Amino acid sequence: MAGTPQETYASDGCRYQPIADHGLIGDLRTVALVGTNGTIDWYCCPAFDSPSVFAAILDAERGGAFELATAVPARTKQFYFPDTNVLITRFFTEDGVGEVQDFMPIGEDAVETERHRLIRRVLCVRGALPFRVRVAPRFDYGRRAHTVRLLGDAAVFESPALSLALTSTVPLESDGADVWGDFKLTEGESAVFALDQVDARLAPRMCARAEAERQFATTVAYWRHWLSSSRYRGRWREMVHRSALTLKLLTYAPTGAIVAAPTTSLPERIGGERNWDYRYVWVRDAAFCVYALLRLGFSGEAEAFMKFVTQHIIPGDGGPSGPLQIMYGIDGRTDLPEQELDHLEGHLGSAPVRIGNAAADQLQLDIYGALIDSIYLYDKWAQPISSDQWDNVCDLVDWVCDHWNQPDEGIWETRGGRKNFLYSRLMCWVAIERAIRMARRRGLPADLAHWMKTRDTIYRQIMRRGWSDVRHAFVQHEDGDVLDAALLMMPLGKFIAPTDPKWLSTLDALTQDLVSDSLVYRYDPQATPDGLRGAEGTFSICSFWYVEALVRAGRVDEARLAFEKMLTYANHLGLYAEEISLTGEQQGNFPQAFTHLALISAAFNLDRALG
Repeated sequence: MAGTPQETYASDGCRYQPIADHGLIGDLRTVALVGTNGTIDWYCCPAFDSPSVFAAILDAERGGAFELATAVPARTKQFYFPDTNVLITRFFTEDGVGEVQDFMPIGEDAVETERHRLIRRVLCVRGALPFRVRVAPRFDYGRRAHTVRLLGDAAVFESPALSLALTSTVPLESDGADVWGDFKLTEGESAVFALDQVDARLAPRMCARAEAERQFATTVAYWRHWLSSSRYRGRWREMVHRSALTLKLLTYAPTGAIVAAPTTSLPERIGGERNWDYRYVWVRDAAFCVYALLRLGFSGEAEAFMKFVTQHIIPGDGGPSGPLQIMYGIDGRTDLPEQELDHLEGHLGSAPVRIGNAAADQLQLDIYGALIDSIYLYDKWAQPISSDQWDNVCDLVDWVCDHWNQPDEGIWETRGGRKNFLYSRLMCWVAIERAIRMARRRGLPADLAHWMKTRDTIYRQIMRRGWSDVRHAFVQHEDGDVLDAALLMMPLGKFIAPTDPKWLSTLDALTQDLVSDSLVYRYDPQATPDGLRGAEGTFSICSFWYVEALVRAGRVDEARLAFEKMLTYANHLGLYAEEISLTGEQQGNFPQAFTHLALISAAFNLDRALG
């Protein structure tokens, strides 16, 4: 639970921190993962999808890390400074207690923002403690050599494409590649380390204790002011607000883009090949994020994403997979070539490590429903869309009317060939239905007769070919008998009444086949091969969809129990990766926006049902 600090041992000697043993800090441009042992082992600069500087989470030897901890064995606990994204790691030893405050300042002027400053402030709060710091960057995923220059209280790391300056209030030593230092603090004393991007405009600048204190206060004030806009006052406020703060951290402020996750290649199964780069804008994920943020009252983020859509996604160029790609770069670019980094061993040896994502070229028809639904909600809850935006919506809906009845790769981005996935049909129905609602509510021009005829045709086909008399359930693809958790969206998308007998039978079938202790598998890869080897864990967004489907079906007690169980699978800070293993470990890229937005939606609807 978010309110229970994680306890680990800083001197356990393990090469890899578990995925869940991390907290997240960021500056709305990039992020860093900080382990419970005090090590930053994931950091890309200057943006989410830039090459890594620290990537020990993907290769403990060659990835690079920023280590900061007591020089003696310690128990550690980690928590967020209340209502912020400032992370605190505490060290408990026989001789005293110390803590490291990690944050990336927000609220500075435009030029200073480009430093992407990362501050690590160390305090001794009781007794006296020895500390050790070691900064070992490995630029460009460990592919680029660098040099180090010591300049008084600063060390400048220089590589061909990026230079970073580490300023310190304690003496540093260097071997030409890394820097380190040993120091001792007594009660009330502190030390400060700041890592900045430097270039011709940004010279190294000392981050003294007073400046660190000021930037700490500014950053705390920023996050608390932002969170104060939340309208959520329900039973699970701490978890919902942590999810909201996490979604905000996954926002790229310069464009309004929202990344699916800030990491790449964290394995969906240890030792498996299901390792993907999620540092991009999935149309589906980002559109669902808009729904979650609007639910809480954060209309500014929704407006920023709509601007990203208008400038970079609509209108599209009409590529081989239609007018939309399924994902874009955070700057709107469409070229995301996938490659494998053979020199990195992967988290716990889980190769390959991939950057880029070949799924960008897939056809996934469901994204049109997700996007147009988010536009519909924005138009309804935030502010009316413009005439140009409506023209773009019409173009997309007309395309969906002409192309909905074809096989695609589906929501799960399978690499086993295209199929007539029912979820894709469902979301094409959503795309058209939401556009019809907008047109009618605002009197906007539209070919309503054609849209309504196509909408009804899709409905009839889903009911006829998506229903299995053998399984007494709706199924993954037309004329099949395999179940799929994506169909939990049928009542959530208002396609079918949540108490319809056919839906209740489907819900029972899903519960029987795909649910384990409230956790939900996406599908059975043995029954429906997806082109990849090995099994996977349960998919956390599906588990929250399941909660919401139970709520809408009137099974509120079951829903509440399932929701409370899901909360026990969060990490110590209330964060979720993409999947959960058989033994309850977090798997996949971390933290995942998809999961946190589904948590918000489930909590909101469960609260409303409980009254």
